[in-house]
Amino acid sequence: LHATNSTAIYSTQTTTKRWLSNSSMIHELLLALSGYPGTIFTWNKRNGLQVSQDLPFLHPSETSVLNRLCKMGTDYMRFTEFIEQHTGHVHQQEHYSNQPSQTGLHGIYLRAFCTGLHSMLQPYRQALLDLEQEFLGDPHLSISHVNYMLEQFQLLFPSVMVVVETIKSQKIHGCQILETVYKHSCGGLPPVRMALEKILAVCHGVMYKQLAAWMLHGLLLDQSEEFFVKQGPSAGGAAAAQEEEDEDLGIGGLSGKQLRELQDLRLIEEENMLAPTLQQFSLRVEMLPSYIPVRVAEKILFVGESVQMFENHNQSPSRAGSILKHQEDMFAAELHRLKQQPLFSLVDFENVIDGIRSTVAEHLWTLMVEESDLLGQLKIIKDFYLLGRGELYQAFIDLAQHMLKTPPSAVTEHDVNVAFQQAAHKVLLDDDNLLPLLHLTIDYQGKDTKEASGNREGTTPPQESSPREAPSTGWAALGLAYKVQWPLHILFTPAVLEKYNVVFRYLLSVRRVQSELQHCWALQMQRKHLKSNQTDAVKWRLRNHMAFLVDNLQYYLQVDVLESQFSQLLQQINSTRDFESIRLAHDHFLSNLLAQSFILLKPVCALLQILMLTTVHML
Repeated sequence: LHATNSTAIYSTQTTTKRWLSNSSMIHELLLALSGYPGTIFTWNKRNGLQVSQDLPFLHPSETSVLNRLCKMGTDYMRFTEFIEQHTGHVHQQEHYSNQPSQTGLHGIYLRAFCTGLHSMLQPYRQALLDLEQEFLGDPHLSISHVNYMLEQFQLLFPSVMVVVETIKSQKIHGCQILETVYKHSCGGLPPVRMALEKILAVCHGVMYKQLAAWMLHGLLLDQSEEFFVKQGPSAGGAAAAQEEEDEDLGIGGLSGKQLRELQDLRLIEEENMLAPTLQQFSLRVEMLPSYIPVRVAEKILFVGESVQMFENHNQSPSRAGSILKHQEDMFAAELHRLKQQPLFSLVDFENVIDGIRSTVAEHLWTLMVEESDLLGQLKIIKDFYLLGRGELYQAFIDLAQHMLKTPPSAVTEHDVNVAFQQAAHKVLLDDDNLLPLLHLTIDYQGKDTKEASGNREGTTPPQESSPREAPSTGWAALGLAYKVQWPLHILFTPAVLEKYNVVFRYLLSVRRVQSELQHCWALQMQRKHLKSNQTDAVKWRLRNHMAFLVDNLQYYLQVDVLESQFSQLLQQINSTRDFESIRLAHDHFLSNLLAQSFILLKPVCALLQILMLTTVHML
């Protein structure tokens, strides 16, 4: 009997001791899973949360379950450590937060990601609180019950940890975080997908705020360069494509750059030629998430640039009005509605962007076509840059021939402008509003140095360039400057006007050669009664051949190219109420002029220039 009582007492003591050990261990387990390790569950910087090895009352199967739980607790503690480093919202104990706070990661998108991650961890914290309540009500709960209640997080945490480690290791920044979270949310595990979609929705909140500031107010709120719109020219691929642009492709002497311009009807790069008063913005393509197409991003860029132009312009409100037609509140509500959606919908997103873009584009069309007389401005461009006023330039060639045959000097520009004014009066062109907007320029050697010390107001500062050869004659250095009025400057940028200048010099050289040949014919008619020798006959035949070539070239350029393309441009402008369509039509018009007039075909253009220069020198 005594032995039996002793055995019972020992068994009771053992059970009580084991129950007390289990009770203490579960209590410490819940604390460890909450981010507060102790003596049973210790924290190691390298391996994370671990079960102490010197616990004799644990069965190996229990140790295995506890290790699984410790792995989940390790992920949670590293989540909270990551959040604390980048937001400071979570304050954990210092015994495991030994990593430096400065990791090179920063920005509002990272903070939004941490906010979403913090919200994702809230169900886990609530589950630990529920387990604590259950344990207080029933102290006999086992480790298996804890494992069962936290099973869903053992699948979720490792997948989210992959996203966190990717951001840390690759130093993912700004809108690139949207792309990273989106890619990992496309998996087949519903808990992981739902959790990452909630985090992505929080990050989208930042994007919508930046969109609202940019598209509704023209403000680029992006101190850390995180948005997919940036101030300044686009630099993507410029250096990489340089070798391809300069390489002769063996197609009639075309280089890669020229072939691309002919195929795509694109203008030569103009980003570095914008006026100081016109800020330039472009897309930061590497920041654009893959689920937002580039076409949508281009619309966002266009709207923001247009609104920003209006916000910065000091015109009176009665004339400019609101480019959004006072619908800012409505569009802001639409963007807020998109922000509240749990899932990103490209269809809804693009519909809202299209609505804003259509309003802006229609207002710009009205302002440019109806109020600023775009068609009249195009007629001025055609008359003066494309030599539509042929009688004016014929008179100018006669007056300026003697002063432009020699290399230009500092006074040549003044002299040719006087000659230009005299030619205008001679052909009865006395428009006091138009002529002050036109100014002939001479790019003589040493001019850049003078302009660097004091630029004229409204002109583009000289770009850094390699030393250029001095022009041999004033004709080669001649250019035409036109003071574009607001808001037409967004269509006729300095780069566009420079392309018009290329065509202007080319057409003027053809016109000048034609004038010389006609003058030579007049001399021939005066001397036809005189006896001529064999050499004179060769000269007159050469003049006839050259006149035939130049006259046909002039007819082709003025009728088949200029008039044809200009009539198509006017037709396209009159058939739309969208400014972007006008800009695209104008870009195609100018690209077609450069292509069809042989300017982009180096071999043909070079031969024509040599032919015309030789003809002028012979005459």
